[in-house]
Amino acid sequence: MNLRRRTFLQATAIGAVLANLPLLARSAAADKMKIGMIGSGNVGSALGASLARAGHEVMFSSRTLENDQALAKKIGANARAGTPRQAAAFGQVLVLSVPYRALPDLGKSLTAELKGKVVIDACNPYPNRDGDIANWAREKGAGLASAELLPGARIVRAFNAVGAARMGDAYREPRRYGMPIAGDDKEAIEIASRLIRDIGYEPVLIGGLEMGKHLIPGTALAGERSPDEVRKVAQSL
Repeated sequence: MNLRRRTFLQATAIGAVLANLPLLARSAAADKMKIGMIGSGNVGSALGASLARAGHEVMFSSRTLENDQALAKKIGANARAGTPRQAAAFGQVLVLSVPYRALPDLGKSLTAELKGKVVIDACNPYPNRDGDIANWAREKGAGLASAELLPGARIVRAFNAVGAARMGDAYREPRRYGMPIAGDDKEAIEIASRLIRDIGYEPVLIGGLEMGKHLIPGTALAGERSPDEVRKVAQSL
């Protein structure tokens, strides 16, 4: 191959790379999502901070806007605050981390915003805190109960049996620990799994929403385990 032809081919190759740079940049940007956090207590604040750290845009919301504004200011980049309705409209994906007794009202007041949205359900039914609805949810199974209370939402149950402080530190040891999840919607599972990896966990699908009954504190899947250990425990259920 003569020098002139070699130079032409090199220039063509470089031109192709440069032409694709905007596309590659758009692809990287498309990986970042808008996340509406409904509930900003220990769990919500830890998850929201980790998602913002990973580059996603996060809107915190709760019953106290001032607290959410202070939290967003503390986190800084990629964090903002709003009302639950604003967060539900803002988020391409929603993360719910509220007392379980709040779900019926959220399901009614945010019906339009929840419809078709991927919702990561990090809520747990505690009878001593939530009353009769917690007993009903435990009997029905927390995954199926949440789906009934949040009609139209594409629910993936996750972050239910690991301490909030540990959730905020998972990024320090990426994929060392498995995060058991349950869901019926394939695309919702894929989206939630990507966000879970961004936080630092390796998602482990244990089954459909009916398996959500195993994703509460006090069950065999509670606590931190390696992904393989999570799979072994799930297979024994």
